[in-house]
Amino acid sequence: MLDAAIQFPQFLKAEIFTLGPYDAFGLKLGPFALRWYALAYIAGLLLGWRYMVGLIRNTKLWGAQPRPADEPQLDDFLFWATLGVILGGRIGYVLFYKPDMIWLNPGELIAIWHGGMSFHGGLIGVGLAIWWFSQKHKTPLFGLADLVACAAPIGLFFGRLANFVNAELYGRATTVPWAVMFPQAGPFGDIGYTTPRHPSQLYEAFLEGLVLFALLRFATHNKLTLQRPGLTTGLFLAGYGTFRLLVEFVREPDQHMPEALRGYVTMGMLLCLPMIALGLWFVQRGRTAKA
Repeated sequence: MLDAAIQFPQFLKAEIFTLGPYDAFGLKLGPFALRWYALAYIAGLLLGWRYMVGLIRNTKLWGAQPRPADEPQLDDFLFWATLGVILGGRIGYVLFYKPDMIWLNPGELIAIWHGGMSFHGGLIGVGLAIWWFSQKHKTPLFGLADLVACAAPIGLFFGRLANFVNAELYGRATTVPWAVMFPQAGPFGDIGYTTPRHPSQLYEAFLEGLVLFALLRFATHNKLTLQRPGLTTGLFLAGYGTFRLLVEFVREPDQHMPEALRGYVTMGMLLCLPMIALGLWFVQRGRTAKA
């Protein structure tokens, strides 16, 4: 079974730029070190921002609805969205998955370069950024949320690739031909011993990133959902929640869950259910909104 599994790519274990002699591209920039993990987040945020700019410029998508921001405002919003992703993602990870870190290892609370970001925490963080930004600039709240929802799958795609690169959030043990042996992913996280596992990060990159982006693109460009405030946001929330719920069945179970639920119900499942319900409410609200 071990021979048939795919070995985790060795070059992904290295930093892109490093002081060490084994850097991935043979390039040293003094004390500066940029990791694959960080690069994935940067790419997701910047490409998502550029996509939102393109949507704003396409006036036919909005019809009679006012565009929720202009280009200079989107430049400003990128900063606040980044804060929402990073702070919300890290705080959510600690509260939802590692609450004992607060008193057992508080020094790790800010060590985001070690991995450990929660999508649902980041979603709350970006949601607060959207609300604050719309209040500050007097822009349509639901319109801005729709705009961000369109770009969110881009960030999710790169974020899930970052999870894969960081060898975190891997799936359950499996014998499927495409199983991957992640470093330190043995039965007890033993170094040097691995178990073939579902590359659930790549499943999520495909479903939450590529498929969800295609669905939202069809909705906005063919069904003109941006003309009904809140509808695109609802489609994103319900779509992400459904895809994530499905993948949770092959992700490694959370060890901190109560023993009666461990192995059957994950924190991701519990967080996705209200997300789906909220998404369906947004869809219903958007369908009845005036175009």
